Amino acid sequence: MNNIRNFCIIAHIDHGKSTLADRLLEYTNTINKREMQAQVLDDMDLEKERGITIKSHAIKMDYEYTSDLAPKGKYVLNLIDTPGHVDFSYEVSRSIAACEGALLIVDAAQGIQAQTISNLYLALEHDLTIIPILNKIDLPSADPELVKDQIVDLLGCDRDEIMAASGKTGLGVHEMLAAIVERIPAPKGEEKAPLQALIFDSVFNPFRGIIAYFRIYNGELKKGEKIKFVNTGGVYNADEIGVLRLKPEPRDVVKTGDVGYIISGIKEAKEVKVGDTITTLANPCEQAIQGFEDVKPMVFAGIYPVDTEDFEELRYSMEKLQLNDASLTWEPESSAALGFGFRCGFLGMLHMEIIQERLEREFNMTVITTVPNVSYLAYKTNGEIVTVNNPSDLPDPGRIDYIEEPYIKASIITKSEFIGPVMTLCIEKRGQIMNQNYLTADRVELIFEMPLGEIVFDFYDRLKSISKGYASFDYHRTGMRQSDLVKLDVLLNSEPVDALSALIHKSNAHEFGKKMCEKLKELIPRQQFEIPIQAAIGAKIIARETIRAIRKDVTAKCYGGDISRKRKLLEKQKEGKKKMKQVGNVEIPQSAFMAVLKLND
Repeated sequence: MNNIRNFCIIAHIDHGKSTLADRLLEYTNTINKREMQAQVLDDMDLEKERGITIKSHAIKMDYEYTSDLAPKGKYVLNLIDTPGHVDFSYEVSRSIAACEGALLIVDAAQGIQAQTISNLYLALEHDLTIIPILNKIDLPSADPELVKDQIVDLLGCDRDEIMAASGKTGLGVHEMLAAIVERIPAPKGEEKAPLQALIFDSVFNPFRGIIAYFRIYNGELKKGEKIKFVNTGGVYNADEIGVLRLKPEPRDVVKTGDVGYIISGIKEAKEVKVGDTITTLANPCEQAIQGFEDVKPMVFAGIYPVDTEDFEELRYSMEKLQLNDASLTWEPESSAALGFGFRCGFLGMLHMEIIQERLEREFNMTVITTVPNVSYLAYKTNGEIVTVNNPSDLPDPGRIDYIEEPYIKASIITKSEFIGPVMTLCIEKRGQIMNQNYLTADRVELIFEMPLGEIVFDFYDRLKSISKGYASFDYHRTGMRQSDLVKLDVLLNSEPVDALSALIHKSNAHEFGKKMCEKLKELIPRQQFEIPIQAAIGAKIIARETIRAIRKDVTAKCYGGDISRKRKLLEKQKEGKKKMKQVGNVEIPQSAFMAVLKLND
């Protein structure tokens, strides 16, 4: 056990974690030259295309240590590569729970960014040993001395402890491997104690069922033993256990401190909970492993199948997807406009986009996603409190005393030349500046308090464009506050479309309604009859646009003769249009539901 080291890699997006992980695997000969490819741990097409890590990946490396600072010999290094985007911080928290140390990677050209700080705090909360690494040191734009100052300020470490490296050229990787052995402590635990293992991830295999990844804190797990999941109470056989190389490698026993996988023929998603504790049935542990929180979704949106018959298939796909992504939460709901579907909770807008794309690619499901929103609390006059995840859940306005909405504390790090535009954007989103401090001469951190509902739509994209990609953004919830919110309904042909309604602040309602009507006028195709598009608050219409009818020339066959003959034909057409308008059904294209996200384009 003294020769095991468990560590993860944390960093902001695009600071080179996956490339450095590739070098570590290459230098420890975990993968041979033939298997080597860029982002080798990212096994999803989406990850390779977008150049981001979405899932944490665990892999075991063997390393021969030859220096004098620690006992020489063979060491086992268990690496868990983590995502860098704020939307996937739940993945990071799970990886951190299974480790004793972390490599904190900072880009030598970009310096410390918002996600670096938030992931670092996560690691410090779990008492992890941090090894600071300055990556991309070979770039012409790198400024290592300045970035080292930032790291020293943030961590309070010595300048000598910061290691210089380059994932592209492999510079400093051998020193990094030695530092992992020397600085990160070996796992603690008792080999003779009852088995106690933490599940930190699970994946679904269509042939073998659910594969759970775990880290053993005490005791050992043997193949064929009867095991028990403490929280769910399920009892299973350990059909196959082993360690995680590039491909799973079966073993007869996995010991204390090790990271491994278990296959026990489980088919149901709800039977495996990430954060659960595995123990043996014969000699169970007294208590479960603590310190693992449930996921808190930030953004809610409805996902509906395009064909109502595909509802059951969509449910099956969502269950399988939830195994690979424990941060996705969902429950069934129905909508008058779209039929049956699911109300899903996501950690952010990128997370929502990725889920939608994975449903389409991995399960061939074409889905409609409704307007994303957050969850509010409505206090009724009779003292009852209602949680509103969907605008249609909002009680009758006459019975509401007041509504509370969630607030966040946002940290934005940007270059000082962009302070003006960034502040304008945040104030437009009802933000209040709390603090402003200069990290260096031209890098500033702005702390804002703002409603979560305002950053759901397009905040992140607009922030990136006004700061030319230089602003980094991170946030956490601070609580609920009373707010003057109204429900904005969209009526098409005088029928409310519940999938397009939104809860919005009173001050923005008029402008939002106007933009919404204009956008829908562009996107909804013209019909044989006139379609009014209206935005309404309660019974009051606040904006209107009209889609003109396509007019067929009924007088074409009428040449010459009296005007009354033409008028007769036109009157007949007018009657037909009236009738059509009463029974006519307006088809709403998929793009219209997503239009709300792009109202400012």
